[in-house]
Amino acid sequence: MKSIDKIVHIPDGQIKLIGSLKIPESATGVVLFAHGSGSSRNSPRNNYVAKVLRIHGLGTLLLDLLTVEEDMKYKMRFNIDLLANRILVTTKWLQQQEETKNLTIGYFGASTGAAAALQAAAILGDQVNAIVSRGGRPDLAWPHLQSVKSPTLFIVGGNDNIVIELNQKAYRKIIGLKQLEIIPGATHLFEEPGTLERVAEMAANWFVEYLK
Repeated sequence: MKSIDKIVHIPDGQIKLIGSLKIPESATGVVLFAHGSGSSRNSPRNNYVAKVLRIHGLGTLLLDLLTVEEDMKYKMRFNIDLLANRILVTTKWLQQQEETKNLTIGYFGASTGAAAALQAAAILGDQVNAIVSRGGRPDLAWPHLQSVKSPTLFIVGGNDNIVIELNQKAYRKIIGLKQLEIIPGATHLFEEPGTLERVAEMAANWFVEYLK
């Protein structure tokens, strides 16, 4: 398969979700990125992680789960049901496209995006092969966590105390294959030198293992 690098428009009712789809040659899987509150497909942190994943032979889809108008309404950013539904719509779209229908699917979620990714994965079961949560808010998907069967990696900053506790509780509730990694010295956004690189390395290893 030839490499792909394009902007895509994914229909969801009356709106279209905008995403950046990049797939290297010989990719076996594609990772859908669900951004956190107030972020977008242009997030420098998620774009860095996506670049590392592509180096490891994985495709990436960085997606705006909200339109520009919706994102201006603060409460929309925390509408996990809406965000999860749009991840479901996008996953179905990936499964139908000629270029991606044969690829295994993983989710990378940050903050509120992690909650939406976990909720969507709980609904889809074995259609989602792996999940990575970076500084996630899994508590916002609490009723769905026990239904998550996909191998799930939680990555949290060592100085992000409240989020550590939330992730520890989520880790205990998930009954499938799981792992919790705490990066020393990192805060919620992993802005400290070397910490985002650790996130990308851990995520790449996880997806390479489970998106075979």
